[in-house]
Order: sequence, then C-alpha cells, then structure tokens
Amino acid sequence: MAKKLFVGGLPYSTTSDDLKNHFSGAGNVLTAQVITDKFSGRSKGFGFVEMSSDDEATKAVEMFNGTDFGGRQLAVNEARPKTEGDRGSRGGFGGGRGGDRGSRRDSY
Repeated sequence: MAKKLFVGGLPYSTTSDDLKNHFSGAGNVLTAQVITDKFSGRSKGFGFVEMSSDDEATKAVEMFNGTDFGGRQLAVNEARPKTEGDRGSRGGFGGGRGGDRGSRRDSY
C-alpha cells in the first residue's frame, strides 16, 4: 500500500522532478510534489513524496531524514492527514485596526 511522506527543509530551488529523482534511491516514487505559494508560485520549502510501499517509505525516512540536500537539512517523516483545523481561522474582526474615529472635541 502506498505511503505519503512529508519532506521539509527543501531548498527553494527544488522542483518536483528533483524531489522524485532524489527519493527514487529508496524505491519506487509514485508522486512527488513541491508545495508552492498560490500567488507568487515560489516554493514554500516543503513537499510530499508518495512511495509505493510501507517498506520503501520506511527506507526513505531512514535514508534521507536529517541528511543534507542542496545545503539544507531534510526533515522526512510520515505525512499526517489534513484535518479541518489545519486550515486556520480566518474569521473574526481582525483586531485593533482602527477603532472609533468619530468627532472628538476638547471641552473648555
């Protein structure tokens, strides 16, 4: 069964193909994706790799976690499923931006 891994600490110049090629040393890589900012298109410095089996995923963690890749130290571990709370709160009033700017006169 396929297993997805989180890969943090990627150099910002890393492409999804670079990631796939690097992790292929541990086995068959089904997918590799570097996460990018949706507005700028720049890498966020992390990504996900899906290995074809649990054994290959374990091997990839053992081979690459804590190792140097492009001058940065990789953090590789099993990806956690996304939950509702992961999206963060965007509601509310936005806090102290302004306030009452009505007429204020000094009383003499």
